Order: sequence, then structure tokens, then C-alpha cells
Amino acid sequence: MKIAVITGASSGLGREYAVEVSKKRDNIDEIWLIARREDKLRETAQSINKPVRILPLDITDRECVAEYTDLLDELKPEVSLLINNAGFGRLGDFDKLSADDNGGMVRLNCEALTVMTSVTLPFMTEGGEIINTCSIAAFAPNTRMAVYCSTKAYVLSLSKALRSELKGRKINVLAVCPGPMDTEFLPVAGIAPGSSHTFDTLPRVKPAVMAQKSLALSAKKKGVYTNLLFYKFYRVIAKILPHSIVMKMCAT
Repeated sequence: MKIAVITGASSGLGREYAVEVSKKRDNIDEIWLIARREDKLRETAQSINKPVRILPLDITDRECVAEYTDLLDELKPEVSLLINNAGFGRLGDFDKLSADDNGGMVRLNCEALTVMTSVTLPFMTEGGEIINTCSIAAFAPNTRMAVYCSTKAYVLSLSKALRSELKGRKINVLAVCPGPMDTEFLPVAGIAPGSSHTFDTLPRVKPAVMAQKSLALSAKKKGVYTNLLFYKFYRVIAKILPHSIVMKMCAT
């Protein structure tokens, strides 16, 4: 049995990934949807025309990861596609955010993604794909999003290194780096209209388009994908200019 595993599948980009995988990946027999909210996962499942396994798990919890690992060991599926989409951010000065928020971003965005990849890889074979949802925030640090940017820089770095390591096994790793999307991410992050001039003026990325294009590029074995010319330009600027200047230009 060939499966796709999608974390953060309850809404937003994760839901779009599930829908797109069900439409475009004929080789996938079953899609495993992972998130904490079972009701939202069931809503996602209703939009999918393939067999679905709903796994209401908190992937920052060791017992939940153990439950997922035990299921892999029991069923021994071939994981053709792993999409690490779960993540969250918080807007605010580091010393004004709670320790739970600052630590929580690291646990979910970095540790959980790393652990999920680690326990899933033994079930991936030649031709497998890993898609890690990163962010334009990975390209340079930014004030008021210090931890979030740092976690996404980790995801980008890990994705590039893993891609190189796994070439011998012919497993591709793609880091997807979208700009802001009008999803639950923004209100959860505390980014309401007027709370950040930068976010108010940035062009929005459509989650459905992001899912479609990144899945297509993953199939073509690409390593990094950034949508919209505006953000491609930002990626170049962040490579050329000192980050101290980039932070002043992009102060949130």
C-alpha cells in the first residue's frame, strides 16, 4: 500500500495539499491526515476522493508520535509522500511573548518536523518525496518574529542537507517557502489588520496555487520553491545584502 502522510492537514495549506494529492497522485492508495482537531480533519476528508485515514495526533507529544510509529510498524506501508506542513508562528517582541509560545514554535516547527521525518524515512523507498513547508521568513531574521524566522531557517537548512543525503536513495526533499497566506496562520500568529504594516502591504499567496505548484515541482525533484516574483526577488536580496539591512527594510 502506497500512502501520503500530511501533517497540519486540518485547514489552510495542509487541506489544499490533501485535495491536490487526491487529484493528481494516482499512485497513492491512501492519504493519512494528521492534526490535533479531529472535526477539522473530517472536513478535509470530505473533500478527498481517495481512501483516508484520520489521525488526530499532537505531533509534539511523544505518545502521539509513538502511536503513529506503531501504526507504521503494524501496517508497513510504502510512504510515497511525506508533507511536513504543521507549524505556527507568533508576532511580537521576544521578551513580550510567553515562554510557551517561544518554545512551542521550536517544538512544532523544528523538533516535531525532524522527528516525523526520522520515523517515516524507514518506510520510504526510491522515488519517495518529502515536502517541508518552510517560509520566506527563512531567508533572513526579522524583528518581532525572531523565533519563527529562526525555526524556518532551520527547516530550510535541514531540507537542503537531507536532499543531498537522500539523493543516493533517490528520495527528493523540497522546501516550500510561501509568503503570507490568508489562512488560520495569521490570526493564530496575532497578525490582525493594523498589527503590522509589513504584513498589511505584502502580496498574498493562494494556498491552492501553492499546493499545486509545489507538488508539481516536487515530482520534478526540485529543492526549493518560492511563489510570486516579489518573494523570489526578496530571496535574492536576502542572499546579497547583510541581514542587518534586510531587517531594517522588512521591520514588522
